Amino acid sequence: MTDRTLTVTRQTHPSGATVVSVAGELDHHTSPQFSRVLDDTPFGPEAPVVIDLAELTFCDSTGITVLVTAYRRAHATSARLFFTGTSSHLMRVFHTVGLDKIFTFEPTTEHALKALPS
Repeated sequence: MTDRTLTVTRQTHPSGATVVSVAGELDHHTSPQFSRVLDDTPFGPEAPVVIDLAELTFCDSTGITVLVTAYRRAHATSARLFFTGTSSHLMRVFHTVGLDKIFTFEPTTEHALKALPS
């Protein structure tokens, strides 16, 4: 049996960006936890969001749906949204479903924060 543990942490960077780090398995059992954190995260033109996936070990279609929901919320509120630390396996999934064309990726959180206007 796999360990269905998910850890989600949220920090506000001095730039005003919110960094949400996800570690573990993002699936139909754990996605409500991630959704709650994102629901409580400010999105807007002055509130960019970075979702760090570097420690994500598994993501099913329910997890992808949560990420798409975050993208839609960012788009609706004119917030900048970056996905960082994306594994090659997850990038293949994003490519297969076409999300690599709409999501904004940076290799690390630091790269994403440097990409924000000063």
